[in-house]
Amino acid sequence: MSRGIPYINGLVILNDVETGLPLSVMDGVWMTGMRTGAATALSARHLARSDSSTVGVLGCGIQGRTNLEALTVLFPIKTVKAYDTTAAASRAYADEMGPRLDITVEVVENPRQAVSGCDIVVTAGPLLKKPHATIQAGWLEKGAFASLVDFDSYWHPDAMGEVAKFCTDDTEQILHYKTLGYFEQIPPIHADLGELVAGQKAGRETRTEITMTANLGLAIDDMAVAPLIYKQAKARGIGTLLPL
Repeated sequence: MSRGIPYINGLVILNDVETGLPLSVMDGVWMTGMRTGAATALSARHLARSDSSTVGVLGCGIQGRTNLEALTVLFPIKTVKAYDTTAAASRAYADEMGPRLDITVEVVENPRQAVSGCDIVVTAGPLLKKPHATIQAGWLEKGAFASLVDFDSYWHPDAMGEVAKFCTDDTEQILHYKTLGYFEQIPPIHADLGELVAGQKAGRETRTEITMTANLGLAIDDMAVAPLIYKQAKARGIGTLLPL
């Protein structure tokens, strides 16, 4: 970031399933942001209250934008409380996202203001092996849902310990990350996203339970999105033909 490049970067190469030859080279930054936001929204469909209208966003970068955009598709979002360690980033976020989504975006001065009073909380700061654990027990409202886009970096173990259901997108993956030194003090895993969607495990069961997910990202998400982008680009005549 100090060099003026995105915190997240990458390329996606879509190959032909029959020949194995590349069909398209795509920007991985946009795709990662969009499919991660979609995973948060899908998790929220099963874990958040359906009438959730207030979102707290901590980390006003790409993920803070795409997660909010996805949530507004499924929920009647009216108000957003935006916090970033860089004040200019949160102000730019409010100036952009408020008009774009036709919602009220309030810049707040500290993390607690972005958590308290919110139906949904998204933490989207840098990934850290040792969490700074800013969010404390008692900050989340009863009935809130939280999406940990930045792993558990923002969360004190006591705050995570208040949740009734802690979920993820892939249990084996989060357990692997635990062997690498991440997620050392998370609650027991209730379900992964596939189990929630398939109805194999219960999502939210009461209006007052606190729920949480830590979606780490799956390659299958990119595999689902990339062909759709390719087909739309071809249909619209968008893109540059590269010689091979």
